[in-house]
Formats: sequence, C-alpha cells, structure tokens
Amino acid sequence: MSNLNKVPVAILIPIKNEAHNLPRCLASVAWADQIFVVDSHSVDGSQEICRKAGAEVVQFDFNGTWPKKKNWALENLPFKHEWVFILDADETVPEGTEQEFREIVTDPNPKFNGYWINRRFMFMGRWLKHAYYPNWNLRLLRHRVGRYEKLTDVETASGDNEVHEHIVVEGSAGYLKAEMDHFAFPSVEVFVEKHNRYSNWEARVALDHYLKGGQTQLQSTDVGLRRKLKALSQKLPFRPFQRFLYVFLFQKGFLDGLEGFYFARLHAFYEFLCVAKTYELKKRGKSS
Repeated sequence: MSNLNKVPVAILIPIKNEAHNLPRCLASVAWADQIFVVDSHSVDGSQEICRKAGAEVVQFDFNGTWPKKKNWALENLPFKHEWVFILDADETVPEGTEQEFREIVTDPNPKFNGYWINRRFMFMGRWLKHAYYPNWNLRLLRHRVGRYEKLTDVETASGDNEVHEHIVVEGSAGYLKAEMDHFAFPSVEVFVEKHNRYSNWEARVALDHYLKGGQTQLQSTDVGLRRKLKALSQKLPFRPFQRFLYVFLFQKGFLDGLEGFYFARLHAFYEFLCVAKTYELKKRGKSS
C-alpha cells in the first residue's frame, strides 16, 4: 500500500521481547501511516522485526514509578497525526478496521475524542465467546486530550507498562464496530506469569488506597463507575469464589466448555493472589 493510501493515524505498540507476537500484530495494522513501537530494550530480535515492517522503534527507560510506558509515549512521541490507536503486541485487528478508522480520523468535525473497542479473548487456542466477553477498552483517541489515569505513586512491582489503568479523555467517547482479537494467554503458564505481576499491582494499589483512607481520584464518569464497583467488590467476603461465579455463571463462561471452566478457576486464583498479597503487605507495614 502506498503512503498516499494509508490511513492518517498513528499506531502505538508497547513491547518487551514480543518477537513471537509482533509479525501478526504489525501485519494487522499495515494500513496505518505511522507505527510507533515503544520498546523496553528487547533482546529477542523484536526491534529488527519492527523495522522490517516499517515501524519506528523508540526505547523507553523506566524510572521505577511514573510515568509508565504508554503515558510516556503519549506525552513524548512525535505523532504526525491527531489520532492514535494503542495496540498491544498480543492483539490484532481484523480486516475492515481500516475503513472504519479512515472515516473517523478524516472527519473534520469529530463527534468524539475517543473510541472504545471490544476484545475477543483467545484462551487455549479458542475464542471464549462468553467469559470476559464483551471486554471494552478505550484505545483510539485524539492524543492531545487523553491519558492513562494515575492511581498511585508507589512502585508496583508489575513492570513498566500500564496494567489495569484506563484511558481518560476530555469530552465524550464512542464505540467502534470493529473488535480486536486478544492472544494474551496462549497457555496456562503465560496466564500465571502475567497474573502474578498483575496481582503485585493490585495489591500495592489496594494498600496505597487503604493507607490514604480510601481516597482515590476518579477522573471520568465511565472509569469512575468501574472503580467504584471494583472497590465495592473488594470489601465483600470470599472474593476468589465470587470471581469464579462472576466469570463462570454471570458471564456464562460455562458455555465455553472446559476452557471456560479453567479460565474462571484461574481468575479465582488470581483474585486469591490479590487478597493474599494485600494482606501480606498490610501485615509487613504494621510490623515495620
């Protein structure tokens, strides 16, 4: 595709050692005029894969707390265009997304400053059509008016990329028709490794929230509602079991077969890690 026919949008892909995912991811957005890959000094050949695909590679050096990778990129990268789409290396967009994006980013009077996109989770080689579906994330935005929320200043032991922070945009946001495929958990081993880090984040943010007397800034109505529901759920007993029931029964994960059952059980285990790590940190703080 010639540069004249490419969609005037920038793609932002944060990575670290994603050589196995990048070819699939980059191919799905080859129609974009600008692709930035923000790398944390990968050593698996990721950088060469990106350059061969025509992407610009920028290195990110994390200071340990803030900002993390995506917010830093939104602040510092030389975007050619007003609109940015944030895509993880283990995600892809389907054919047809190009046209929907073109219509949005070339509209001289855009109705929205951002767009939510739905994700389809792939687990054990199949799409879970019920567990964690739908799963909406705000990823397409006018980069000058949107940033990831900042929930804590503490070191979270979860890496240099945003974990569960949401993008908050000025003004209103719409919803894309296109959906992403999310290949986040190709195996149980990967699920456990990622959620071990994610539970570090959950526990440290929960502890910081606790130490501040439960005061957390909620920076938008949509995100604020999610945060309030999450805060409520954390006060309820038997959180791991409730997480299992939520995924397996409320979200109808049982219709996804054995994969849906394992997915729900693994999320219950993740919830248990969050509870146990938060308790450990609180106990350690009281004894120090």
